[in-house]
Amino acid sequence: MRGLSPSTRRELQLQLLGIWEASQRTVVMVTHDVDEAILLSDRVLVMSKSPESTIIADINVDLPPPRHDASEDPAVETKTAELRKEMLSLLEH
Repeated sequence: MRGLSPSTRRELQLQLLGIWEASQRTVVMVTHDVDEAILLSDRVLVMSKSPESTIIADINVDLPPPRHDASEDPAVETKTAELRKEMLSLLEH
């Protein structure tokens, strides 16, 4: 969702979460934004750099819904920070 204003991007993320919550269908999304992956995903597959991209990690995002309202919970903030650190570390190597 690059190239969007922050407010439009947030609105689209919330709409996507609402659609998913209503339909309970599997959604596949590609993003380069670690925070977006954590917000919108139950599972994140981290890919290696191209041209020979492969899956280098399969990370379970076990945070309770609704994640868009969970920023005030210290336990959720700690887990989110841990996930962010893990994913960024994988992407750096």
